[in-house]
Parts: sequence; structure tokens; C-alpha cells
Amino acid sequence: MEQVSSTGRPVQITVTDGYDLKGFKGDTPVTFIRAEFNQVILGDSAKVTVSPEGTAKYNFTSSFEYSPEGGITLDDLAHKPVFLTMTEVLPKEKKQKDEKTLILGQAVVDLLPLLEGESSFETMVPLHPVPGSPLEPLRSGVKQCSLEVKVFVAEPLLTTAQILGGNLLKVTLEAAYSVPESFVPVGPMQNYMVGLQVPSAGEKDYPILFKNGTLKLGGEREPVPRPKKWPIANILAPGANYIPDSFIVGGPYEEEEGELNRPEDKEFRNQAESIKKRIIWDLESRCYLDPPAVVSLQKRIADCRFWPVEITRVPLTTAPKGKAAKFDKADDEGQLSFHGVAYVNMVPLLYPGVKRIRGAFHVYPYLDSTVYEKTKCLFSLFRDTGHLLTQNNKIGGFNSPLSKPIVSKNLKEEKTVKEKELEGRLRPGDLQAPSIKSQSSDTPLEVEPSPSHNPEGQQYIEAGTYIVLEIQLDRALVPKRMPEELAKRVKEMIPPRPPLTRRTGGAQKAMSDYHMQIKNISRAILDEYHRMFGKQVAKLGNNMDSETVEEQKCLLSYELNCSGKYFAFKEQLKHAVVKIVREKYLKTTPFESQEELQTFISELYVFLVDQMHVALNQTMPDDIQGAVSTIYTSSEQLRLFAFEAEVNENFEMAAVYYEERLVREPQNLEHWLDYGAFCLLTEDNIKAQECFRKALSLNQNHIQSLLLCGVLAVLMEKYEQAEIFFEDATCLEPTNVVAWTLLGLYYEIQNNDIRMEMAFHEGFKQLQARTLQAQVIKQRSTGPFEYIEEGGKVDEHSLGPWGITNGSSATAMKAETPAGPGAPTSILDDFLEESSKLLSDSQEHILPTQSQDPTVSQKPSNILLKEIPVKKETSKCQDSSTFLHPSPHGVSQTPATIFMETIRFLMKVNAVQYVHRVLAHELLCPQGGPSCEYYLVLAQTHLLKKDFAKAEEYLQHAAQMDYLYEKAKKTYMQACKRSPSCLTWLGLGIACYRLEELTEAEDALSEANALNNYNAEVWAYLALVSLKAGRQVEAEQAYKYTMKLKLKDKALLAEIHTVQEAVGFGNPSF
Repeated sequence: MEQVSSTGRPVQITVTDGYDLKGFKGDTPVTFIRAEFNQVILGDSAKVTVSPEGTAKYNFTSSFEYSPEGGITLDDLAHKPVFLTMTEVLPKEKKQKDEKTLILGQAVVDLLPLLEGESSFETMVPLHPVPGSPLEPLRSGVKQCSLEVKVFVAEPLLTTAQILGGNLLKVTLEAAYSVPESFVPVGPMQNYMVGLQVPSAGEKDYPILFKNGTLKLGGEREPVPRPKKWPIANILAPGANYIPDSFIVGGPYEEEEGELNRPEDKEFRNQAESIKKRIIWDLESRCYLDPPAVVSLQKRIADCRFWPVEITRVPLTTAPKGKAAKFDKADDEGQLSFHGVAYVNMVPLLYPGVKRIRGAFHVYPYLDSTVYEKTKCLFSLFRDTGHLLTQNNKIGGFNSPLSKPIVSKNLKEEKTVKEKELEGRLRPGDLQAPSIKSQSSDTPLEVEPSPSHNPEGQQYIEAGTYIVLEIQLDRALVPKRMPEELAKRVKEMIPPRPPLTRRTGGAQKAMSDYHMQIKNISRAILDEYHRMFGKQVAKLGNNMDSETVEEQKCLLSYELNCSGKYFAFKEQLKHAVVKIVREKYLKTTPFESQEELQTFISELYVFLVDQMHVALNQTMPDDIQGAVSTIYTSSEQLRLFAFEAEVNENFEMAAVYYEERLVREPQNLEHWLDYGAFCLLTEDNIKAQECFRKALSLNQNHIQSLLLCGVLAVLMEKYEQAEIFFEDATCLEPTNVVAWTLLGLYYEIQNNDIRMEMAFHEGFKQLQARTLQAQVIKQRSTGPFEYIEEGGKVDEHSLGPWGITNGSSATAMKAETPAGPGAPTSILDDFLEESSKLLSDSQEHILPTQSQDPTVSQKPSNILLKEIPVKKETSKCQDSSTFLHPSPHGVSQTPATIFMETIRFLMKVNAVQYVHRVLAHELLCPQGGPSCEYYLVLAQTHLLKKDFAKAEEYLQHAAQMDYLYEKAKKTYMQACKRSPSCLTWLGLGIACYRLEELTEAEDALSEANALNNYNAEVWAYLALVSLKAGRQVEAEQAYKYTMKLKLKDKALLAEIHTVQEAVGFGNPSF
């Protein structure tokens, strides 16, 4: 038995009681407990007889020494449990010298609470039976045998600094799917291993190893949830392999952070995880990180975004009995086979609040040059340290997940030697593999190494092998600010506006208001009487009898009640009566009894009738005839008047109208936002900031107000405030695409690439989720899709820029009065509608007139107002792709990218100064580019600058890109129906591609290719479609034939190169 070090702090494990125990012989077996930790036997308990009820009192205490300087460390406590093995002592038979023992079961005690700052804890651990044990397995209705265990240390093992600054890293290796066909379960036994290196304090790295993977032939999907296993071999009881309360739960592919999470990957994932070969581990390894190691981990992730996770296969060997096996490094390297590597993007762990990443990652051949280029890692965990790893690679060997430091402390010296070796063999960059240009954590990393350097590893690519891995931290490396903290910061910057104080004008004012309302109502009743009986009164004059007057009175009363005017008059009079009750009678509290209420109502009624007669006596006929009716202008009308003044560039008059709205309703948030947008149009940023902040003070949870305050803070270079506003908006509404995009743009200004990537990725994710949800809703409500080319009615619901939902058809919108404050329009939007009409009519001049909200769908023929072209497929692009199926009644208005949606928001509020930065991203985005809407926005910005030549130029670009291609598409469709040929299908494919209808374009180009596969232009457009769809293999193949057939169109070839550079693949010669 190995001796435990006598130095350090003792960790005591006490087994107090056992319950529901049974033995092989008799109802009262004699048992003892053996405690073991880190391959060291801690001691045996006394032999205790189990009671007939199945209980036993052991009160057995064992201990081991925790020593941070060496021996058992925090890492050992993190991933190694204490094993408690129960053994039955059989009674001696005649002539038997030694006692015979049989193992009953094994229990596992997880010491993780000691790493959470606890100094003691109690737990009831199940006793898992060994094969053939009389202990009943766990099943319904049967109690499982268990042990009560107490763990105690004199003082916490972690200091306060370690608790606050340390972390616990958990790595779970689930499986490798779609492994090469050469992996067969027959023949020599193989040890399938996966490993990665974890940075720690100093210059040494610690390896995490997963061994003894189980090769399965497939045929069914692995069950979920399923328990995770300890990464330790030679556990006697099968049930003790599982980590308590730790399960693999899986989840939708779309929510993973790795690769193979796009819609087009779903079919392959389903096949690979159900019918193809796989290697199963289901192991979880833990690693404690002290505060310096946490800092080192953050720095390593920031410096090397991708970490290598190696996979290999090593033959299992049996050590000769009585002799120690000799290992030679050269022989060990020869034992390694199928050496592959997966590149895991660790950057999401630096996103605020992110503690876990899980996903599928492609396996590629392990090549020194490529691994160094991608990860800056010079050492292979298996090859360069293989002589140490394979020493335990014997049948029955112990499988430790975390060995002692394998990489030497003299890392710099070994790096120098390694670099010299690389110089003599193959330097990084000799292989022409494209660099990683991913801007999101789940963008697949595509490489195409030469198979000659690692022919066995090449089989991983051919089979499409990938591993499913989960990396989890106990606490996020970058804490996320809580919504409460953000709300507090916003409140400090912009205190909430207190409610308006109640203003009382006294009893005299209340009486005068009542008289005024009586006069107004009496005039309205007289107008109604004159409308109904004016001709009759003029004809009869003074000859009307009392019966006629009574009949007219009844008819008038009936008309007022039926038309609702009587009720309207009552509502008009109600406020004046309430003021009289409060100001004259001073009644502001509830009445104590019903009698008191009735008495007051009677008194009030008499008073009101008397005052009504006073008011009517003051209203003389001359007053009525000579009175000039006051024209009441509503808030909506004032907004329209302000808009007309903007169109005529009479900004002073427009400001007057906007200010009039604010005077009338200072508590109306929409009025402040409209005025702020007007101030942005006039480039008065200070006043615009004041307006947006006042709007936010009225409602501090209003998302658009927060975003606009953030935009103004950026424009005025108050970056700390901008971050608070944007981050608070994402917390209040995590599904808001514009909020995430503006936050990403802010981080770009701050040169924080990692957080910029995080924000853009979350924006793309939310836009894609919204798109898919819209598709499902439309399919459920409308059934199969039927495309209507022209004349289809549109029924779209859209959000106004202030977050108010307004929905109507395009026809209804044109027939109604202009949109209210929930959907303000800008001069440029109106200009665009008129421009589209004039262009469709082939007129030359462009005049600004009023338009509708551009978020409302129009017919496809209204080309300039159309937000995006029809997209009749679910995109096959990368994760940033968010195309919609078109509406069954017209053109979908959902933007293709988060940047275009943000541009729409900014243009509606006239934040043109911020738009150009977003346009640059739209141009570089693989799913964006110079679209029709892109040119329209450029035209708007130049119109504001009065650069009419440039505006006209961009409008022509927009019209040509959309209108002409739509017309060409229809023409080529007719040609393909009548006389199909390679050229007609090519023309249709080009038109569909320019309209960004990628699925239709691919279908048409495939038809053209089938008719003539020697047309270089067909191959060129197939390459463009594949690039936009994110399919590397097809893109490179099409590009290869394009070059082989010598494409003559230089502009088209340059366009292919531009898209290749944008997406980061497609040209093997990169």
C-alpha cells in the first residue's frame, strides 16, 4: 500500500452509516469499507455486521493530505473522486486458513464542493453493485443501498482570492461521428484517444486526455439525456462510472456554437448520428484554474482563437508478466495512426456572460504547418509526447485524464528546436490553405490539405468526421452586466421625468369651462336640428304647432342617440363636471354611504341645470351667427404640416409645428422622437440628443429611445454612455436585431473585435430565428406557396420606427390619410416612392411627394420602393444568412442582413452620419453586397447633400439591378418554355442570381450545364452561387472548370475573386 504524504492539510472522509445492505450469505453479512483516492488506498474500516434491517454503523474515517506545492493538488480534487468499496467477509470453512472476501459494490464521492469554498459537506452516495452482487440494482419500488458520507477539512482549501478569481473548467467529449470506414471493431484492439492542452500559469500547459473510446457501428441515435462518465479506468461497479447529476442533454443543431450547424448540414448530421459509425466517449474531465491560470487562459484565447483538439488511434499492448515493457520514442510515434485535429473556436468564452460552448467540429489531418498557422501551437500532444502517453496504453492500465505537466518548463528552448525542425521540413505557409476569416464562432473552418503528408488523416475529410465537444466554465471569463445595473446607470444619466403636477384653476375656472362646454354642445345640437328640419322650419315659419315641435324633438332625440352623438356630448361634458365637483364642492374622497351619494347627486343636478340655463341665456342668436368657428388641428395634422414644411425645406416652419405638438402633449414620447429625428435632419445633434433623452426619461424601457440616445452618444464621442445605452437595449429586448448590430458597431469603433463578433453573431442569430418563425407562421396560415408575379395584394404587418405595430395593405395605406405618429415618414422615403412612379412611367424629372412607410410591402413592379428582391429559398449561405421565403401575396420585406435592417432604422430617423459605417459592412457582408436597396440608401444620403448627380447615378444603378433583371427573368422564362437551350437557361440563371434568388439561379444554371458543360460562363455563375451558399467543395470545383475553360469575361472573373476574398474560400490557389 502506498503511503500518503504527511505534509499539507488533511482531508477527512468519514463513512458513518450504510442502508439497505445485503450480502452473499445470510441476512447479517460481515462487511468492511475500503477508501481509495488517486490510486492510493487510504485505509480499511473495521469489520461490521449488517443488521437484519440492512443497516450498518461504520464510523470509519480515512484521510489524505492536500498539498498545493506537490502531491495531491486542486486539479486532483477537481476530477478524481474518492472510491468506497464495500467487501463482504465470508465465514471460514473447515481447514480454511485465510478469510474469503467478495466485493459487493462501490460508491463514488465527488469532492467538487471543496473547490467551491466549502470546508465540510455531507452526502448520501448510492452503492453501485458489481456484476453478480446480491445488492439490488436501482429500479422502481426498490430502495437502492447507500452510504452516508461526511467530508471535512479544518479550513477551506481555497483562499478568498482563489474563490473570487479562480475558475473550474469542464471539458466533455461526447463522440466522434462518421468515422472512416477503415475503423472496424474486429482485429487488433485499438485505443481511440482525444486530447487538448489547457494553458496554466507560467510557461507549461496541462494536457486533458480522453482514452478508451468505444467504436460503434451505428444503426440508432445515442439517447439523450445520458449520464457523463468519469475519465478513469478500472472502476469495479458499472454504475460508479457515471458522474452524479451530470448529463449530456444535446440540443438543436442551430443553437450550437461550433460547425455543421447550418440548415443544409442537418441532413448529414442526422445520418451521421444515427446510421454511420461513431466512437463514443461520454467523458467529462475537470481542471481547476487558479487566478493566474484564468488570466493566462483569457490571453491565450485572445491570441489564438482556435485551439487544436487532437484525435488518434493507438494499438493496445499487453505488458509481459514479470517484466517491464520498454518503450522507444521512435516506435511510439510509429504506433500513432489516423492522427487528426479539430480546430475549436474558443472566442465565444470571451463574450460577456458566456460560460459554455458546445458544438460539432470537423476533423482534419494533423499537419505541423497548418496547425501552427491556425493555432500557433508547436507541439503535438500525442506525437511529441507519445512515449509518455503510451506507457499507460496497456490492457488494464489506469486512465488518468490529467497527467503531470508533459510540456517542459523550458518551453522557449524547445520552441526554438521545434522551429528549426520545421525549417528543415516544412515551414508554416508552405501549404496553400486559406486562412481563417470567420467572424462568428460557428462558421466552419475550411481547409484542404494535401493528402500526401498525412494519408490516414485525409480519411477524416473523406468520411466527413466530426467530434462533438462541450467546454464549460463555472463562471464566465468576462462577466455580463446585470440589467439592474444598466438600468441604474441609465437612470443616473437620464433621471425619469416626474409626472405632471395637478394644476387647479379654482372654482371660477371650473364654472367657465362648464359654460363653454354647454355653449359648444348647444351649437352642435342646433346644427343637427338645422340639418334635419331646416327646410321644414323655413317653410312653416312661425306657423308650427306644438305637436310638430314635439315630433321634431322626439326625432332629434332619436337621431342623437342612434348616431352616438348623445354619448359623445356626455363625454365632452364629463371632464367639466368632474372639475366642478372637485373645485367647487371640494369632493375628492369616496362617499361613506349610498344615501350621502344620492343627496349629493341631487344637489349637483339642480346646480348644473341652473348653470346650464345661465350659459344658454348668454348664448344669443347674434353670437351664433357672428361666431367664427375655430379650426382644431390634431397632432397628426401638425405632423403632416411639419412634413410638408420639410419637403419645401422650410425648416423654421417645420420646427414650429413640431414644437406645437410638444406644447400640447409634453408627455407624449412619440412627439419627442419625431422632433429629435427632425433635428438630426437639420444636423442639430445637441438638440436631437436633448429630445431623445427627454423621450427616454418618459419611458426608460423604450428600446428605440435607448438606441437613439446611444447613436447620439457615439456621434458626440461619449463612448462610455453609448455602451450603456446599447447594452441596456440588448438586455431589455434580447431579440432586437438593430440593438445587437448597433452594439457591434460601437465595439468596432472601440477596436474590440471579439465583442464586435459576438454582437454581430447574436444579431444574425436573432434575425435568422425571426425569419424561420415567420416562415412557419406563413406556411401554417396560407398553406403551400404560390408565387404571384403581378397584381398580388399585400397584407403585411410592420413595426414603425418607434416600436408601434401598424399593419395594412398597400392599397389601404394609399387610400387612407397618411400614417400617424406611430409610423413617421421622411422626405427621402417620399422621394423614393415618387421616383419609382416616375421611372416606371419613363419620365425624367423627380419630384418629392408624400409616400408610405417603406416597410409596407408593395407590388413587385414598384421597383424603387421594394426593400429587397424576392427570395424563394432558405439560404444555403453561412450562419449570417437570413433569407425568407416570399410572402404568398407579394414580396417579402424582411431584410437579408442585420446591417440592412439597421440602415432602415437609421434612415427613418435621419441618422445619416451613422449610416455610412453600416453601409461598409453591408457591402462586405457575403449575403449583402451592392443590392438595389444598397444603391437606394446611397442615393438618399447624396440627396441630403444635394449631390443630385450622384443621387441620380445610384438611382439608375438600383433600377437596373432590380427592374431590368426582373424583366429579363420573365423574358428568359418564356424563352425556356418555348425553346430551351443552354443560353436561355443561362440568361434565366443570371437574372435570378442578380435578384439574389439563389435556389432558382442554381436550378437554371444546372439545366444550362446539363445542355452544355463546356460553357465557361455557366461554370462561373455556378461558382458565384456556391460561394454565396457557403459550399466550398462545389465552389472550388466550379471555379476550377471556369479557369480550365478560359473565361473571357474579365469583369465576371474579378467579381468571383471579390466574393472569394469576402467569404474566405473558393480559390485553392489562395
